[in-house]
Amino acid sequence: MPTYHEILTTDLSTLTTAAERWDGMAKKLHTQETAYRRDVHGITLRPTFVGESQQAANARFGVRLKEFQDAQTEAKAIASLLRDAHAQFVGLRKKLQTARDEAVAAGMKVSDQGVVSYDTERLTPGERQELAHDPDSQESVRKSVASWQAHIDQCVRNVDDADHGVEVAFAAVVGRTGSSDGTVPDFNGKAQGDIEKYEAQEADDIARRVAKGEKVSAADLAELQRALRDNKGDKGFSQTFLNGLGPDGTLKLTNRLEDLARFDDTKNKNTYLEINGGLADSLAVAMRVPDLTDPQGGHPRFGTDAYDEAFRAWTKTDDARFYNKWRAALREHGTDGYALEAAGDKIAVGYGHGQEIRGYQSLVTLMQQGHGYSPQFVADVTDDMIAAEKKNPDVWDLYGDFSDKGGDGWFANDPVDGALGVMSRDPEGATGYLDPGTAAGKERLDYLLGHGDDGRDWNLVHTTREGAKTDYVGPDVEDSDARKGFGAALEAATTGQAPGEYHPADRHTEPQARILQHTIDTLNSAKQAEKLPQNLTLPLAHILTAYTPDTHEINAQSDSRFEVSPGNTGSVWSDKNGAHVTVARDSLTKLMRGIADDPTAFGHVYGAEQRHAHDLLAALPGDADKTVISNRITDCSRAMGAYDGVRADIVFDERFNKTQWAADFNHGLSNSLSTALMFKPKGIEFLGPAGDAATRALDVYTYESNKEHVAEANLKATEDNVKLYAAGQHDVEDMVRMWGQSRGHDVNSEWTKQYVHVGQQDYNYGRDRALDVLRADR
Repeated sequence: MPTYHEILTTDLSTLTTAAERWDGMAKKLHTQETAYRRDVHGITLRPTFVGESQQAANARFGVRLKEFQDAQTEAKAIASLLRDAHAQFVGLRKKLQTARDEAVAAGMKVSDQGVVSYDTERLTPGERQELAHDPDSQESVRKSVASWQAHIDQCVRNVDDADHGVEVAFAAVVGRTGSSDGTVPDFNGKAQGDIEKYEAQEADDIARRVAKGEKVSAADLAELQRALRDNKGDKGFSQTFLNGLGPDGTLKLTNRLEDLARFDDTKNKNTYLEINGGLADSLAVAMRVPDLTDPQGGHPRFGTDAYDEAFRAWTKTDDARFYNKWRAALREHGTDGYALEAAGDKIAVGYGHGQEIRGYQSLVTLMQQGHGYSPQFVADVTDDMIAAEKKNPDVWDLYGDFSDKGGDGWFANDPVDGALGVMSRDPEGATGYLDPGTAAGKERLDYLLGHGDDGRDWNLVHTTREGAKTDYVGPDVEDSDARKGFGAALEAATTGQAPGEYHPADRHTEPQARILQHTIDTLNSAKQAEKLPQNLTLPLAHILTAYTPDTHEINAQSDSRFEVSPGNTGSVWSDKNGAHVTVARDSLTKLMRGIADDPTAFGHVYGAEQRHAHDLLAALPGDADKTVISNRITDCSRAMGAYDGVRADIVFDERFNKTQWAADFNHGLSNSLSTALMFKPKGIEFLGPAGDAATRALDVYTYESNKEHVAEANLKATEDNVKLYAAGQHDVEDMVRMWGQSRGHDVNSEWTKQYVHVGQQDYNYGRDRALDVLRADR
């Protein structure tokens, strides 16, 4: 392995010098070929030379002529490899130099041998003294030194990987196959000047043997691991490697690697999983669609008509040949049966023992380990799988639990849901895929939401029931992680952000808003909003925090204002702040009730509304008149009342442990209000002392609110208590009083009381409307 010092001091120009000499060798060989063709081989072509001796001489001289030609090919290939090696080493050395310079700029010293230490000479005597007596600072320095050392060491390892790749290429280019007559060694007439192609061929040979279940040495595994690591991101290597394996070989390889890692050779688990990760990344690179342009030179967004047109044009080019071939072969093998110990041997005896998995299940299991997939490729694979399951709804069904609960969740027994999870890593791609503004997007979203007779069957787990004498097959059921991928894709598609957390209220595009609006409408029309499908509750809670300004406006509407009626939601609309949803208030209320089955999630959504209402009041101009203030308090109180109507329906439902629900709700509420990610109206940051006072008021009011919620949850759930439900009303009351105090008014002043009265009335109005919606069908 080359050292740090060797990498920085080696004269790399000798590589290009050697390349020039090999080019000179090729030219000289060409001169000799010309002379040999004329003066030796040419003799056999003269009309005076005939018979068996002529035929023998012609054959022998022809071999020698071919050797001259092959020698030129090999010499040119060696020259090309030397230049390729030079370019790689120069680039990698530059990265090492940059890492060293950045470490020095960050206060480190780097020795001639690449050892990183903290440069205390830059510190003043006082700073050195302080560092010597401050354990926290010392720990911070140790972590920083370790981080920079790891970065530089990785740069050195990258050079070593490339060096091994060059070695593989040279060994292959000068390989001997034996001359035609067996008398002298021949030259490589098929020599190529591309290091990555030789690495791919070597890796392909090892991978084929692994896929077949053959015994493969540790050295070969290390070489496969190195080749994938060294060529990460190289399209030529990835396509050559995967072209050799083909989709069928790739699926067998990834299955075998999983078997080795998890069952047959667990002591080397990390090696096999790293190889599988490299294989997944190679797939992403090989199937990557380039950045497409439209006729005007623009870059159309994935999912639009302009993008689709540009993509169709690209598929007709030579650059798309590999993509087209591989996708077609994936369709061919995607529903084929394959062996995987995790599935076939998961059940020792009885139903499910020895069961095979489908090719697409292997593919998506592999894809989950990779990075950087083109949205087009993920979309195409997902569409192809949906087409397959529409032909055979039971195509993915298996016995056994493959969820996080039943295993570690690594196997994509539901490949469609798994692919949607991969899709969620690219929010723009997820938006383009699910946008109901396109015919394809609407069909996909309706299908995945299970809308209508053509909705997706999420029951993919075969079950057995215990009979009197023997087991028999029971009905299919959902896996416990059903829709996790879909929920993640839905969250990414509607927010434009990575899924898995609550989001700030931000600008949204019309496609993003359309997806949320269509989802809420569909869940309501399917009567699933109040009892949400498994694993959609938390993603929808995450989504709603990002749309708090919209849900606030919807809940603040009075019955005298224009209001969208259920089933007639109209279209999303846009203004200077982006796109907005216009769902019916009743539909939103039912969705909020569905989210409230998860008290922590609902507490966070509730807290987002509280924070938004607080910020809207804080943003009121200091000279606002009574009408403006009253209208703002009215809107905020009605919106908060709607949330409390949902909370009332939950807390006074005897199915719930009310005290535990309230505790979990308060946990979510407190977490929400303690973060700074909620919506702030433009201008609030300029409020100065008034804004600071309003923030301090919110802290006090939150503490009192939590105590009220817990106490109220312990009340007997009678109809009278429902009517006297006071914690939420006190929330509004306290919010108005604290806001008034932040503006210089006593909490019990007549000025404040008039607005408290407005808030109480409209809170009740909003709360009662929500309860009416939730109890209408009970």
